[in-house]
Amino acid sequence: MARRGILGRKVGMTQVFDAAGKALPVTVIEAGPCHVLLVRTMERDGYAAVQLGFKDKPRRLASRAERGQVANLGSARGKKRQEAGVVVAKAECEPKRFVRELRGEFPGTEVGATWTVQSLEGVKAVDVVGITKGRGFSGVIKRHGFGGQRATHGVKKVHRHMGGTGSLAAWRGGGRPKKGKRMPGHYGCDQVTSRNLDVVRIDAESNLILVRGAVPGPPGGYVVIHETNKVG
Repeated sequence: MARRGILGRKVGMTQVFDAAGKALPVTVIEAGPCHVLLVRTMERDGYAAVQLGFKDKPRRLASRAERGQVANLGSARGKKRQEAGVVVAKAECEPKRFVRELRGEFPGTEVGATWTVQSLEGVKAVDVVGITKGRGFSGVIKRHGFGGQRATHGVKKVHRHMGGTGSLAAWRGGGRPKKGKRMPGHYGCDQVTSRNLDVVRIDAESNLILVRGAVPGPPGGYVVIHETNKVG
């Protein structure tokens, strides 16, 4: 049995109070409803998975490939496949903005079905996968937390620079920086997983799930929510 999961969008952070009156910092995630666009099997695809789509995309903004992913467009190739007896089930829904696959076998799941946040009912902790905020080209203080150089003698207008990077000793590289040296560069826009976040509350009417702690990405960023597999 695969880990339960769903697609969603980060709304923001707030706080709620538990039964003991303790304030808990939580992230509010709009989770589902998601349409099942495709069911992959070991016999046909070599692996088992369910492809989900979240949030409708206007047809005028969707490409033909995106529209053909969810509905039959009557293409020449599709007609030839039908004549050959190859039938591909379509969800017959609107194109989706966010499409991802959940690995594993989900018995009873069919193309066109709708998954809601209620599918996570009873789950105590989840893993949330998202894309971190993009910060562009950043220096070492912002990117790596360096302390910077002195603000006194001998330092002029280079207080936030990283300083020396190489070594003159031949046995230490002959003046070349070591591989993996922390330097300025592109920061953010990385896929990050926040693991083992406690599920505080599930609001089925509003399609919301509240998890304790921070989730990667800005408000409005798309995320994938998995039932955690972390032990302990």
